[in-house]
Amino acid sequence: MPVIPIDAQRGPVPRLVSLATAVPPHVLRQEDVARFAKILFGASNESDIERLLPAFANAGIETRYSCVPLDWYRKPRGWAEKNRLYIENAVPLAADAVLKSLAQAGLGARDVDTIVTVSTSGIATPSLDALLVERLHMRRDVERMPIFGLGCAGGVLGLTRAAALARAAPHSTVLFVVVELCGLTFRHADRSKSNVIATVLFGDGAAACVLRCDGPGLGIRRGGEYTWPESLDVMGWRVADDGLGVLFSRDIPALVRRDLRAAADDFLARAGLTVADLDGLICHPGGAKVLDALEEAFDLAPGSMVDARAVLARYGNMSAATVLFVLARAMERGLEGRYLMSALGPGFTAAFLTLGTA
Repeated sequence: MPVIPIDAQRGPVPRLVSLATAVPPHVLRQEDVARFAKILFGASNESDIERLLPAFANAGIETRYSCVPLDWYRKPRGWAEKNRLYIENAVPLAADAVLKSLAQAGLGARDVDTIVTVSTSGIATPSLDALLVERLHMRRDVERMPIFGLGCAGGVLGLTRAAALARAAPHSTVLFVVVELCGLTFRHADRSKSNVIATVLFGDGAAACVLRCDGPGLGIRRGGEYTWPESLDVMGWRVADDGLGVLFSRDIPALVRRDLRAAADDFLARAGLTVADLDGLICHPGGAKVLDALEEAFDLAPGSMVDARAVLARYGNMSAATVLFVLARAMERGLEGRYLMSALGPGFTAAFLTLGTA
């Protein structure tokens, strides 16, 4: 039996009824972080900070937001303190995004039937969704799905999972929440290039969406992913006594240029589409070099990904939350037509999702 593209199938279409974002109170200016890094890393003979300092100016980032002030990063911090701060800050930040999203949808916390939470920058048990249920006085029978470990791909893959739950129960209200406090993963004693680049890029933020099949909003059509073989060391965390140590391969931009387009074309073909059928792209801005590589991979003029670059400049890389900030900005500008969302995460995995008004 031939496969019918999902865009041509009849049945309930999950819709993005609302989308809201939130950031913590402390603003970090990139120039201040660069001065901080030069002093901190420059004090060690093991550091290669002078060679890496230009990365701060070349990252395309002007400001970021943090749940703790810059002075907090001056002292070594242990895993227990970092994770305590993660829980103390992630829950109210996520709740802020949730309440905004529910208000946009004209709903209250007790209208939520299912809550899906995504986060990879800390650990919480009970999970963040349980903590949100208690904080926001949600119904006792709300269904919960916490997702950990997707990294930057979590915004796209989590939205895909939330849409699948909405499609399975067409009259239900599904709440999708992402919160990442990447700044807390900074490791004071780590002089590796990966830790310096994380210092260049990472910020904190949260986003929340309401999904329903019987409301207005962008249609969530098809999700998919591709995990490359023998790529487990491209991106991820190394767990240490002082927290989560970031793992970045220097080859990520090259991988995007060489391999991403084929994976995207295959995904679109299974949806009965080509890149030419799209009205635009909603991509996770992992960094300026990754954005350059994405534009090359999709045959776009340099600087074409305006929304992604604007979000990177203002907020930095907030891991899974970032792509939802890009989507929110595109929606504010009046997004119309069919779009491809994409993000890259540990695995090494490309996450894809088609959505739009078409």
